[in-house]
Parts: sequence; structure tokens; C-alpha cells
Amino acid sequence: MLVFVAIYTSIKVKNIAVLYYLLTAIVVGICIYKIKKDGIDEKRVPIAGLVAAGIFAAQMLNWPIPGGTSAHFVGGAVAAIILGPFLGCIAMVSVVSIQALVFGDGGITALGTNLFSMAIVGVFVAYYIYKALNKYNTKIAAFVAGWIGITLGAINTGIATGLSSTFQYAITTTVPIMGIWHGILGIIEGLITVAIIAYIEKNREDILYISNKTKNKSRSGKK
Repeated sequence: MLVFVAIYTSIKVKNIAVLYYLLTAIVVGICIYKIKKDGIDEKRVPIAGLVAAGIFAAQMLNWPIPGGTSAHFVGGAVAAIILGPFLGCIAMVSVVSIQALVFGDGGITALGTNLFSMAIVGVFVAYYIYKALNKYNTKIAAFVAGWIGITLGAINTGIATGLSSTFQYAITTTVPIMGIWHGILGIIEGLITVAIIAYIEKNREDILYISNKTKNKSRSGKK
């Protein structure tokens, strides 16, 4: 199954939480600006809703891993490949925020960090990897995007966790734990990303962001 990290409220330090809220707010603001500036095809709205709903359902399953965090499905690469980086980021923000605010998953104080890891690092890293490799092989591009996106997001979470003075593990412990675990488990996320994108490419290639972008330059999130 797909995997990722949620930092729980017991581990944070206020200055780290504030920093990540600020960074996340800046990037989300840029995404909203880009979407408004470039416009959005009305047909993309229900697609974004479906993608967010699917990722939300999958993310509700999580498992504890050593180091005080948990592993669960992320879906940032799926959102990025289908919706593009800007709309994909907003979709992931909605998913992670609802989980924290409604279901208490991850905690409110750590929400900024979780958003940065999953909705920003996970989406943008995956998108640009996919964009670079897609011209050679779509399946390899989707796999690497899912794998590296989740791993780098996890490393970011490890950094934030390790910098927390109230957390029992130092950054020299949290970063290797998060990086190694998700480097391994991220292979599964990469494989499932391949399966999802391959299915869509076969049956509804027109909804894929990069495919659409080559046919319609006026789409939202154009870059």
C-alpha cells in the first residue's frame, strides 16, 4: 500500500510549527494566484474533486513506524500528474486539512508541516520528476515521481520532527528513519502510482495534466 508520514501534535515546537505554516501559506498563495491568473477549465473542477476524494479515502489508513510517526498513503504524485502542480497542491491541501480539522489526524499545530511535506514537497517534486521523465517512458516517470516525492516529503518531516526540542529523537535519528523507511515503502507508492496513471492513460488520457497541456495551453496551472 501507499505510505507516508503524519507528525502528531505531541512532537512539535512552536517556532517550527509557525515556520512551516508560514512557508505553506506562501506556496499555497502562489498556487491560488497561478490558478486565478491562468484560469481553470470548468471540466477540471469535478476531476479535482474526485482525485481529492480518492486520496482522502486512501489516506485514512495508516500504520505506526519507529520514531513516533506513522506511514500512510500520500497520493501527491497522483494529484500532480492528473491535476498539475498548482491545482494538485490545492487538492492535497484540502485533503490533509480536512483530515486534521475534522478527524484530528496529525493535529492542528503540526498541520503546517504535514501540508508542506505532502501537499508541497510531495506534489511539486513528483510533478517535475514526471515532467522530465515522461518524454522517455510514462511508467518509469510515474514510478520515480511517486517514489522520490514521498521520500523527500518524509525527509522534510524528519527534519521538522528532529528540530523539535520537545521530541525525544534528534534530527540525526529522525531523518535517517524517515528517509530509509519511506525510501523502501515509497517503492509501493511508486508502483501504485504507475497502476493508476497507466489505467487513466489507457482509458482517459485527456484528463492527465501534461497530456492536456500539450493540447490546450489555456488550462489552469499552466507552466
